[in-house]
Amino acid sequence: MSSLVFSATDLQQITALAKQAGEAILAVYAQSDLHIDVKQDDSPVTAADIASHNVIVVGLQKGFPSIAIMSEEAADIDWNTRKNWQTYWLIDPLDGTKEFIKRNGEFTVNIALIHQGKAIAGVVHAPVLNKCYSGIVGQGAWLDNNGNVTELNISDRAIANPPVVVGSRSHISPDVASYLTQVGEHTMLSVGSSLKFCMVAEGQADVYPRLGLTSEWDTAAAQAVLEAAGGVVVEYPSLTPLRYNQKENILNPYFIAASTAWFDD
Repeated sequence: MSSLVFSATDLQQITALAKQAGEAILAVYAQSDLHIDVKQDDSPVTAADIASHNVIVVGLQKGFPSIAIMSEEAADIDWNTRKNWQTYWLIDPLDGTKEFIKRNGEFTVNIALIHQGKAIAGVVHAPVLNKCYSGIVGQGAWLDNNGNVTELNISDRAIANPPVVVGSRSHISPDVASYLTQVGEHTMLSVGSSLKFCMVAEGQADVYPRLGLTSEWDTAAAQAVLEAAGGVVVEYPSLTPLRYNQKENILNPYFIAASTAWFDD
């Protein structure tokens, strides 16, 4: 596969891989002991994170052997190496580990293809919900909901009155609270993991303001899905496109994910 071309067939291959990783996660989810450990940054990691990581990495190395891989569970890649990558896979084998531990089903498998700093294709699979979102920027986005596949397109979607805001399941940061005062009257929805982007891509929400810390693997796949569906993800307050692998630090700046109508004057 050329680093500049990503086809619908390639997307199907990645979607199948995400679903396979989801099955590995569910095998752990069904157990009474989730084998929870704590990483150096104090974030939790479970046997499911590792099982999903292994499935995805093996599949990507077999299907796309020339493309580098960066995973949350194997992120210790030297910047001097990584900064030269034009194209690479950016994956979060289990986004929403805290939701996984709570057993609320709001966790996902995230696989993104990054090219020249842009998330150009992505798959977000929620195994408990049996929903799989996928997209290629410029080609389209789709939702496989328990085998029923529909196209996602919010390019012409008007803002709801009052607007619907989606946010973190855990808490609203002070900066988000301040942003919401600018929004004024609104309806607030809460959900875990990268599903917040997907709710915007489905047209269930108008905007997802994330004015708090996230890592690049948390957002890339869902950004690709949302932008493929006609939405946008921009840094805040600059409103410049959110990009990847532009610096040694893998933390994202503040960002706003929304339908394009959100930014219309």
